[in-house]
Amino acid sequence: MQLKLQNIVPVPLKEKLLQRPSVVWNKDITFENGEWVKIKAPSGTGKTTFVHIIYKLRKDYEGDIVWGNQHLSKIIKEELAVLRQQNVSIVFQDLRLFPNLTARENIELNRVLQEPIYDSAVIDEMANILGIAAILNQKASLCSYGEQQRIAIIRALMQPFQWLVMDEPFSHLDKMNIERAASLIERECRKRNAGFILTDLEDDSYFTYTKCLNL
Repeated sequence: MQLKLQNIVPVPLKEKLLQRPSVVWNKDITFENGEWVKIKAPSGTGKTTFVHIIYKLRKDYEGDIVWGNQHLSKIIKEELAVLRQQNVSIVFQDLRLFPNLTARENIELNRVLQEPIYDSAVIDEMANILGIAAILNQKASLCSYGEQQRIAIIRALMQPFQWLVMDEPFSHLDKMNIERAASLIERECRKRNAGFILTDLEDDSYFTYTKCLNL
């Protein structure tokens, strides 16, 4: 599924964006299915805004976004739900876990949103890879932020997707855990021939990116 950005400008950042160059804002950009895209920018310059716009959580922007052949501004609620469940998975910067549910229950919510693509045993396999098997039955609110990030990554991998959108997904992980998480993400994206968009503060060598863009 192709993703097109057509002259996107977030209204709250419009004046600020006039003062600095960007290869993303106010440009026509096409991401082809299967591309691995890095969006790099300092804190406070719109990375989360960008993610929320392309996931249709914000409407305060100029321009248009096209997922496949669907203009996001015109898509109705029911179609949007299907698009998110079947084609676009996400790791939010603030994670959005349910604090009173266990780690496993948070992950299961995505696994069973539609006809499952994985047996529940795959949760245990991925949790073992990421070193969080011991906290699967612990409430999310009692997990460290680094543990919660790994829970959110596994949750995102439990559903079908053509695009995986990740907003600073490794910010609280050490190098070893980043490498484990990146390897798992790479495995799942290759298995599905899926693309991803990852935002972060710095350059990195955890993936072989198709595009690296400064926001």
